[in-house]
Amino acid sequence: MARMTKRRRVSRRYAAGPARERVDVLAGEEPLEIRIHGESLAVMMRTPGDDFDLVAGLLLAEGIITRHSQIAAMDYRSAIGADGQRDYNVVDVALTDGALPPAESTHRHIYTSSSCGICGTSSLEGVRKEPAFDVVADDAATPLDHLLELPDRLRADQSLFGRTGGAHAAGLFVPTAAGQRPELVCLREDVGRHNAVDKVVGWALRGELLPPRGAVLQVSGRASFELVQKAAMAGIPTLSAVSAPSALAVELGDELGLTVIGFNRGQHLNIYCHPHRVAEGS
Repeated sequence: MARMTKRRRVSRRYAAGPARERVDVLAGEEPLEIRIHGESLAVMMRTPGDDFDLVAGLLLAEGIITRHSQIAAMDYRSAIGADGQRDYNVVDVALTDGALPPAESTHRHIYTSSSCGICGTSSLEGVRKEPAFDVVADDAATPLDHLLELPDRLRADQSLFGRTGGAHAAGLFVPTAAGQRPELVCLREDVGRHNAVDKVVGWALRGELLPPRGAVLQVSGRASFELVQKAAMAGIPTLSAVSAPSALAVELGDELGLTVIGFNRGQHLNIYCHPHRVAEGS
């Protein structure tokens, strides 16, 4: 069965002093094959766990579905072998008639690594997607001091990172009562930063919470083009990252009306586009 972590004995070496043997905990990384009606769509590397959220989020990001009701069924059953054991690295999805069948450009003809969310796409046309939700009208603002707290709040709940030091995280923060700090409603971790985002988005999709008005998607790494696009596809108006955004990520956010924040590190942050969603004070 696929596992989120694995233990391995290692030899720790020091600049001064003898080597020591110890057991280290590593983040799991295994392939996941996604099938649509039994036909292979993609094979991607991920940390096992929350697989159905991951698949739902990916299908939304690829523009194949826009709501949870378009998933008729999702399970591991198509991968039951002759020995009766399930393969938890294969998920099969049945879609309703309302879903868009995967275009040829969507199919991943090579493995997608845990460091890349779009590198397996078979054409340039398959990279850019049209969001089903329009974030432009979502002008709810989050106080600056609340935004500055998000990386630390995310880090406090990163249990997989705490055990392994080798996982990215994404968290969905939604507004509550006026003046109150936004609530962390979902946090997911994975060796791939785009997988962590897909897991969060898939969770919200399956809970029929999209689009989440006034929400902030906080990520533990940088803000890339693909993460901005995934946030836009989910109708999330603000993406905040602890590291830098790419130029293309900012251009896409500017075009789609999505607020892109980078270098959110406790005492300061940079707003690269649509700063009206960041309010002064609390």
